[in-house]
Amino acid sequence: MLEVVNLSKVYKKNKAVDQVNFYIEPGEIVGLLGPNGAGKSTTIAMISTLITPSAGDVLFQNQNVIKDPKVLRKILGVVPQEIALYGDLTARENLEFFGSMHKIPKSRLKERIDVVLKQIGLENEHKKLVKHYSGGMKRRLNIGVALLHEPQYLIMDEPTVGIDPQSRNHILETVKLLNKELKTAIIYTSHYMEEVEYLCNRIYIMDQGRVIASGTKEEIKSILSSEKMILVKFNQYSNGLVHELMNHPLLSNISVKESEVSFTIAKGTNFLPMLMSICEQHQIVLNSFQVKEPTLEDVFLHLTGRALRN
Repeated sequence: MLEVVNLSKVYKKNKAVDQVNFYIEPGEIVGLLGPNGAGKSTTIAMISTLITPSAGDVLFQNQNVIKDPKVLRKILGVVPQEIALYGDLTARENLEFFGSMHKIPKSRLKERIDVVLKQIGLENEHKKLVKHYSGGMKRRLNIGVALLHEPQYLIMDEPTVGIDPQSRNHILETVKLLNKELKTAIIYTSHYMEEVEYLCNRIYIMDQGRVIASGTKEEIKSILSSEKMILVKFNQYSNGLVHELMNHPLLSNISVKESEVSFTIAKGTNFLPMLMSICEQHQIVLNSFQVKEPTLEDVFLHLTGRALRN
């Protein structure tokens, strides 16, 4: 098991990570979900022994890897958020270079490169210079570099940022396949809640350097078990109506998008008659009233008062 215990990182007066605790078991996918600046990248940089914590420990098989990182580095792959490739080399040449850094024997390296190119879907593009690759192809090759030495644990930091939908889907399916077929344990950081919901067995939500919620998807969504989420749509936007809803004592976590308003309300409250009366006062037609299942976005809004990607 890979475990993080009271991990903190302070830069001058800025506490980037504040007493973070989590663990990942062999063979599972764990998500770190949070907005940009939440401390996700700093956390995984400490886990992967790239930077030293200000406080706390990273333990692998109950050994402190901060003091002795060699054991973890042998079985850990890291896919950084920034592209770390040589543009004037081909994909195969990049893999050959990074494979030599891992000291993979030449007799084994060619076989590993062929396998990895197929895993990332670049087996027909391996002779092309990387500088001519699309953003999605570079992202996939970035992942391939991390897979060369067959890591038991893989850290992926925002691997789908700024790429086309096709490449994004390919990366998500590759993550699923690695976990299912090779039993690779994966720490997946993202600010896209749908990716984390799709991939992860357990989730840690981070904000402002701290873990503010953790558990399975169902456990995290149960935070809103005493409330229900309502989505209403009107025939037009009205400042007066929106202002009245924003200040209504029964409503919370209100989000407005043109003529669509969502909010939470205590379960058991029949708000529809009151809403119809408010619409009548403002001469607005209510087009739809929908009770929806809570999402991780809703939980984040409930816990922080703001949307995940604000």
